[in-house]
Amino acid sequence: MTQLVVLGAEGMLGRALTTRLAHLNPLFAGRAEADVADAETLRRFIPGGATVINASAYTDVDRAESDEAGATAINADAVALIAHTVRVKGGKLIHVSTDYVFDGNATSPYAEDALRLPQSAYGRSKLQGELAIQEILPHSGIILRTAWLYGYPGKSFPATILGASQDREFLDVVTDQIGQPTWTGDVARMVESLVVNDIAHGVFHATNSGQTSWHGFAQSIFRHAGLDEHRVRPTVSTAFPRPAPRPSYSVLGHDAWSLHGLPQPRLWEDALAEAWTEELQHVLEEQAQ
Repeated sequence: MTQLVVLGAEGMLGRALTTRLAHLNPLFAGRAEADVADAETLRRFIPGGATVINASAYTDVDRAESDEAGATAINADAVALIAHTVRVKGGKLIHVSTDYVFDGNATSPYAEDALRLPQSAYGRSKLQGELAIQEILPHSGIILRTAWLYGYPGKSFPATILGASQDREFLDVVTDQIGQPTWTGDVARMVESLVVNDIAHGVFHATNSGQTSWHGFAQSIFRHAGLDEHRVRPTVSTAFPRPAPRPSYSVLGHDAWSLHGLPQPRLWEDALAEAWTEELQHVLEEQAQ
């Protein structure tokens, strides 16, 4: 097997990849090891013929509305640099993208080839990154879209909700945004599947299956934590105005996995149960200290 390289190894997903792919002896790079916006650094760090996994990203959705140039520099320009380097080195690229490239107004799961129509600066920057890969690496680039990502350690919805539960009796959480809570551990497994099966190119949706609202997700987290789920009260998005619009529907389809003979993603509830046992319970332990 060729050398693996993981860019963005310090992030929440990067940490999960570090754990899951350790047996394949990859090169892990945080910002100190490989600045993704610097072509010369990338040229020196990425070996010839390597499979590169790009988990680096500008992820502050709201800040991107006033800093679109900054988001574009990381989510598009740097991605193009990585793709060019991979092409010159004769390797492959697995790039992590997002549901925000879609308009968020669908009523059935977005197919991998659905029309991309981002509604935010963040989404536009991520779409530009996808287009760069499809132009530069048409036969050796994989786009891996994920959504509603959570894990430990790192800033994620479960940690936010559990933290808020310590301070407030009731939490108001929206019911009018629907998506697929997705554990970083499962995304890392999906990446591993693409690597070991030597998938060369394509678009895949790396989300857990099923669907729920943020309210339903919060209630499930409360149940796992032994808290009263009725403390989570339903509300709507207009109660929480934010700079960037949020998709009302972020459910992604998973046909590409079956088409390549690979396992379908499991239900989000099953993933959450394992995530709680494996890592999320540590959030409560930290907050109790």
